[in-house]
Amino acid sequence: MAIPHEHGGNVFAVARNLGLAPERIIDFSASINPLGMAPGVREALTQSLDRLLHYPDKGAAELKQALAAYHGVDPAQIAVANGSTELIHLLPRTFPGRKALVVAPAFAEYALALERAGWHIDYFTLSPDVDFALDTAALGERLKAGYDMLFLCNPGNPAGNLLPLHDVTRVIDLCRESGTFLVLDEAFIDFCEEESAKHLVRGNPRAVLLRSMTKFFGIPGLRLGYAIAAAETVAQIVAQQDPWNVNTAAQVAGIASLADEGYCVRTRSYIDEERARLAAALAEIPGLQVFSGRANYLLVRILRQGVSARLLREALLAKGILIRDCGNFQGLDASFFRVAVRLEGEDDLLLRALVEALR
Repeated sequence: MAIPHEHGGNVFAVARNLGLAPERIIDFSASINPLGMAPGVREALTQSLDRLLHYPDKGAAELKQALAAYHGVDPAQIAVANGSTELIHLLPRTFPGRKALVVAPAFAEYALALERAGWHIDYFTLSPDVDFALDTAALGERLKAGYDMLFLCNPGNPAGNLLPLHDVTRVIDLCRESGTFLVLDEAFIDFCEEESAKHLVRGNPRAVLLRSMTKFFGIPGLRLGYAIAAAETVAQIVAQQDPWNVNTAAQVAGIASLADEGYCVRTRSYIDEERARLAAALAEIPGLQVFSGRANYLLVRILRQGVSARLLREALLAKGILIRDCGNFQGLDASFFRVAVRLEGEDDLLLRALVEALR
């Protein structure tokens, strides 16, 4: 069965349909840092306005240097992009193969990118009954069927589960043994940076690690992401990219974001505390099951008969609250929805609205 390629964060379209200003909707469907962009970003953007009279730096040299220093890698091991989604679509067209395996539930763009490039897609579906744990032995057996590319997201999206580094290491080994190119999407790993596998892939020519500056750094409207990989792999990716793919404002904002260490510390501390508070409060609402996660969102299952995530979404929209209906994710059904961790007051509004909707 084909899975619709839909996303959260469609706040402008939702607002138009409701006849409301986007600011009137509290968007829990997109998992963006609730603290907003780093304080220095706005000033950096203002000071860079005159740069807009020139074409962007085609190689994004300053941004690559900043990213390399931030991650402890060489600039030649980084490819910057117009959001990590650009890279997701580029990879199936850059590296040879026709058969891909996607660890699901997963971001819909993996399948869309593969479909557009003419690949055959299979799924290795994780079960909510075991908290979406990855059985690496079973995955190894599946890879023996001969897959050219594997897509894996850590932390999982939308499940939020974090695979421990020893499991990720085992996946890398399995891909090496089976000749499978690994795409490891770490779009949300910034919230638990110490768990990143960047040091495991940077010397591996058959693996790419994807990162996003949309979520943690709160700049989705500027579209900025990057890949970390072996230098020869990065060179292959860069050779396929369009010129000026990352605009000047995005480059400036990326550099300013990385420079604010205090912002990073505050973000991780706030998300850890508020996610735990929100998860505990959701678990107390009768008829809901909450899955533990390490990102800035939580996956929830409705246990009450006759109530679907779609119906719940509609009920909450009437109150100006937008959640992510997860019924279109491979491996999930109509009972699943996802909510972002937002500011405490906004989370409290969500909790009260859920209690009322589920009475």
